[in-house]
Amino acid sequence: MRFTKMHGAGNDFVIVDARSLDQDWGALAQTVCDRHFGIGADGLIIAVPSQRADLRMREFNPDGSEAEMCGNGIRCFAKFALERDILSMPERELRIETGAGILTVAPLTLGGQITGARVSMGVPRLKPHEVPVDPTHRLELVGAREVTARRAVGGVDQYVASNDELVMDWPLPVMGHDFKVTGVSMGNPHAVAFLDTPVEELSLEQVGPQVEHHPLFPQRVNFEVVNVLDRGHLRVRVWERGAGLTLACGTGACAVAVASRLHGYTDERVEVALPGGDLTLTWDGEGEVVMEGPAVEVFEGEWKE
Repeated sequence: MRFTKMHGAGNDFVIVDARSLDQDWGALAQTVCDRHFGIGADGLIIAVPSQRADLRMREFNPDGSEAEMCGNGIRCFAKFALERDILSMPERELRIETGAGILTVAPLTLGGQITGARVSMGVPRLKPHEVPVDPTHRLELVGAREVTARRAVGGVDQYVASNDELVMDWPLPVMGHDFKVTGVSMGNPHAVAFLDTPVEELSLEQVGPQVEHHPLFPQRVNFEVVNVLDRGHLRVRVWERGAGLTLACGTGACAVAVASRLHGYTDERVEVALPGGDLTLTWDGEGEVVMEGPAVEVFEGEWKE
């Protein structure tokens, strides 16, 4: 089986043209993603035919679970498909089918080479059942009383009744930390916590698993911790559901940009600095989140079972 190793801002993947292959992809992901006995990656991505779009992307985490979407992965996926002539360079944007729906991808080139992509990541979903979170468990945390969420977008405050509220600053006590999390779905669930202390000082490798598997999140969750540097810059670390600590997370960066705008911390366009590199996010407060970032090929190889 031929494969290509790629990364987007340090978030690395094994990518396979699987249009004519049949495998237990979850089990294979557990093997190939192992950094000691396999190729080593944050996920396995396969290209398969689509009846609704130009191509379908499936992404499997190192624990064998299938993710709905992967923001850094879809940029690498587009580069992979174009450079191997699975798809032709489009006159329009590519349409890629994912578990989170069909997303559009515009390749970015420099000197005739594909260096990254701009991706329309979809409209964020913000209500409790969309993230999803378990509101009954939230009531256990804050007490059984009526609660409201305050939403600030573009300087305009809105107050939403408790049954339709946003997941804004919900308390989440974990391992002695009193996090306040904002929930965002980018097709997959995210919990975003803004910290006053440097994100590098948090023992995310210990806290992350506890948040991922917390009963507040019935489908588990990706966890992002954030420092607001100024209105155009954020510093972020990520614990990814099913993958653990990663150097970057594209959907996580989108969720962070949305959460920071909802709080009024940042403007429409923001640079998100992750341990593996920077991503640029744009969100007008209502429509789709647009992400720009790199896609880099590392090496090719052949996997022999």
